[in-house]
Amino acid sequence: MIVQAIRSAIFYLLFFITTLILSTIASIGALIPPWSQKIARAIANIWAKTTGILLFLTVGIKIKITGLENLPATPCIVASKHQSDLDTIALYPNLGDPAFISKIELFRVPLLGTVIRAMGTISVDRKKKSTALRDLIEQGRNRIKNGQNIFIFPEGTRKAPLAPPNFRFGTAKLYEDLSVPVVPVALNSGLFWGRNSLILWPGTAKFEILPAIMPGLPAKELHEKMIEAIDASSRKLVLDAVDEGLSRPIDADFRARIEKAR
Repeated sequence: MIVQAIRSAIFYLLFFITTLILSTIASIGALIPPWSQKIARAIANIWAKTTGILLFLTVGIKIKITGLENLPATPCIVASKHQSDLDTIALYPNLGDPAFISKIELFRVPLLGTVIRAMGTISVDRKKKSTALRDLIEQGRNRIKNGQNIFIFPEGTRKAPLAPPNFRFGTAKLYEDLSVPVVPVALNSGLFWGRNSLILWPGTAKFEILPAIMPGLPAKELHEKMIEAIDASSRKLVLDAVDEGLSRPIDADFRARIEKAR
């Protein structure tokens, strides 16, 4: 564990330096309005791909994405399970410069806020409960008209592997109002870069892009189908990785979740 802690510390140091340099460049690019969005998106792709390389070289995390053929040729909503900071890093470069959905607090972070604003990120103010969903739909409609995919984590926050799902209804409302396909994404990334762990563990983080759910269903039916697809496939990815063997320790809580999921 000590060796992996040192490797993780090296990763975080390089990750911080890389992020600072690239976000500074992107922030400067935001001052050039005709090219600000293109520059920000290009930098975001470089950042994600560079981070993926750093993860492999320093802590031994590999990224494997399957099912890219399931992405429609027309704009869609990509709805992903969320277990780790790795999720955006792995998926963003493979989704055609999507407009991802972020809590409004991130727009106030120096440098980062400038970059994600230039990228066309959709902001959500959870404190404004009466208007948050309406604003989300309106921003989403604009991005779809611009030919972008929308990238959303329906649970809103990271969940531990095999934790009970907590999918919010906002994705279903987007689907119903925008009349575009929803593409579910399953993953097991939390096994290797956990939400509350400073230590990153080696292994293959798998991301599975599932068949699209086409428009036309009632919102409630879409919500149920999406949860079933994402959660069942994510559970299988986690259990398969456990059966293949993990380098990370398995505490009592995680072991209980494993036994319950079988």
